[in-house]
Amino acid sequence: METVLLLIRIFLFGVFALAGIGKLMDPAGSRKAVTEFGVPSSFVPFAALALPIVELLIAALFLFNSTSWFAAIVGLLLLLIFIGGMIHMLARGKAPDCHCFGQIHSEPVGRSSIIRSVGFAALALVLAIQGSGGQGLALAESPAESIQTLLIITCLMLSVTLLFFVKKLSDQFAQFSGRLESIGSFEGGSPAVRENAGDPADGLPIGAPFPDFELPSASGKAVRFEHLLSRARPLMLIFVSPECGPCRALFPEIQEWCSEFAEKMDIFLISSGEPDENLSKFTGFEGDRLLLQQKRELAELVHARWTPTAIVVGTDGSIASHPAAGDRAIRELAERIKASDLSRPFTFFANPAIRRAIKIGSRIPKFELTDINGRQWTENDLIGEPALVIAWSLACPHCVEMADEIKRWESERLDGGRRIFILADGDADEFRSYGFQSPVIIDVRHIKAINFGLFGTPSAVLVNAEGVVTTEAGIGSPNIRALLGK
Repeated sequence: METVLLLIRIFLFGVFALAGIGKLMDPAGSRKAVTEFGVPSSFVPFAALALPIVELLIAALFLFNSTSWFAAIVGLLLLLIFIGGMIHMLARGKAPDCHCFGQIHSEPVGRSSIIRSVGFAALALVLAIQGSGGQGLALAESPAESIQTLLIITCLMLSVTLLFFVKKLSDQFAQFSGRLESIGSFEGGSPAVRENAGDPADGLPIGAPFPDFELPSASGKAVRFEHLLSRARPLMLIFVSPECGPCRALFPEIQEWCSEFAEKMDIFLISSGEPDENLSKFTGFEGDRLLLQQKRELAELVHARWTPTAIVVGTDGSIASHPAAGDRAIRELAERIKASDLSRPFTFFANPAIRRAIKIGSRIPKFELTDINGRQWTENDLIGEPALVIAWSLACPHCVEMADEIKRWESERLDGGRRIFILADGDADEFRSYGFQSPVIIDVRHIKAINFGLFGTPSAVLVNAEGVVTTEAGIGSPNIRALLGK
């Protein structure tokens, strides 16, 4: 039993040490994970730094008999808090990145991460029950030997961490290379010059309305977007091409998802070319669910520049995912859908590579700010009617260029358009010269804008009548227009 307790201590040392080192290697990811778990924004920097330091201290304390019991108690409490947080997130229909081992290993919160953490907690509980005098064999007999042992084990852990890091870089490079090979073009499966194609993960902002369309199906029916929404179910729209090799390779899995997701979402293929050509390439797929573009007009509207690319659409017709470009990305999206409750409000699927905060489903932050005319505004003034909140700056040439466009949106307010609130950094007199009808609220260094999920200038989010953010930041005037369905 004494040997078993020593092995448990060494194992838990490794777990907490890897967790702490991994988080310190990825501070941006740590801040994002802490934010997504609901830590108030003012405490995020402290929590993101303190957590890995505490984990490393716990790891060190597991090595010595005299301190192992204390490490077990604190480690158990930390694990229970983490398990509770994961269960709470899943209950709300969210699956943030657990960031359990930071740069070394991370994954969306799910059953496997909860089971793993419960296993670690069970081992810590075994040590806690043994009491301070029952922590197993000692690693060393003297203080000098203890320090030597600690240095040896630390060097071993750093070596293991380095190997993990090298392997991760190797896997990422292989994945990147494979993804380039696995993404077909709309011109066909052969190599094509893609000038100005852009990043395949670029897309319209999550929460923006999906563009309205009418397309013929492979069976000859005219299908409107409103028809797809009539069943009040989420949609997965997969852009394919009959000449795209990766699309055909992925097709058997698409058919499996149609059956597997039958109770939670509808899947449609958006292709191009002749009906017979598509029906022969995608044999067995229901003709009414295979929609045909003339060229790639719908794909252009939603920035689905590559095939295959999948986009999730919510029951309200709004975009609920970033584009998943390539067969691997689509498989990853399908796995996340399996683990999600799509009936939960504000369920969305962000690209895991995007590190900026997305505040969809969060209440607007509290604030007290003054506009250019001296009136004080608080978050309560944004509640009652839907609103567009824009981060704007006189120092931003792109903002200045869209000033006339904002004025047009203000005039549409008379026709039922959204209220507009401008969070601005600059001189009040200069802002007054633009003649905006909407409140121009001074937000020095855009501190409050960040808490809305805004990112850069110009950027904007939509807020509903209850004061909840309903979209990610639309960055740049084209994406702000997309939020408004323009």
